[in-house]
Order: sequence, then structure tokens, then C-alpha cells
Amino acid sequence: MASKFVLKTASDGQFHFNLHAGNGEIILSSEQYKAKPSALDGVESVRKNSQRDGAFEVKAAASGKFHFVLKATNGQVIGQSQLYTSEAGAQAGTESVKKSAPEATLQDDT
Repeated sequence: MASKFVLKTASDGQFHFNLHAGNGEIILSSEQYKAKPSALDGVESVRKNSQRDGAFEVKAAASGKFHFVLKATNGQVIGQSQLYTSEAGAQAGTESVKKSAPEATLQDDT
């Protein structure tokens, strides 16, 4: 299975997307967007920024687990990961996004 972005409508009418790896697991989740075109712009921003040096930031959570965020050039967070048990796991997650995002298809479930 190829990687894909899945665009959805939230219960409040806003839009968001998840990036799924080839194995189907969600490797990145977006913020909420008020308009569908903005969410689609977010997908393109992930494609572009995932290839940029310094775009990912791995962070420790209060629980002792780790996650990463993907930031646009203006510093705004455009996506974040699930929690990982180790910093190395979160770092591997960033590599998965770098590999998957550029060629991922778009599935519109709105």
C-alpha cells in the first residue's frame, strides 16, 4: 500500500488530514482548518516542508514519551506525530514522513 494523505471533516465542520505510511499507520496529523482549501494548502505545505532541513522538532512530553512537530518556514506547526516510547522512535517517525510525504496520494473523505 502506498502512503497517502486522508482529508476529513471534523464533527464541528472544520477540516484536517492525516498522513498514513505505506503500512496504513498514521505518521502525521494536521491542525484543524476552517476551510477545505486551507487544509489542501496544508497538505502541500507538508509535502514541501518535510524535505526542508530543520523543519522537524522532536520534543519530550511530560509523560516521558516523545513526539515530533513539523513546522513551516514561518515557525507555524503544520503537523504533529503520535507519542513514541523513545526519542529514537520519534526520530524514525520524522524519517518516515520525509520519505512518504512527497509522493503520497490524496484521499478526500470530506
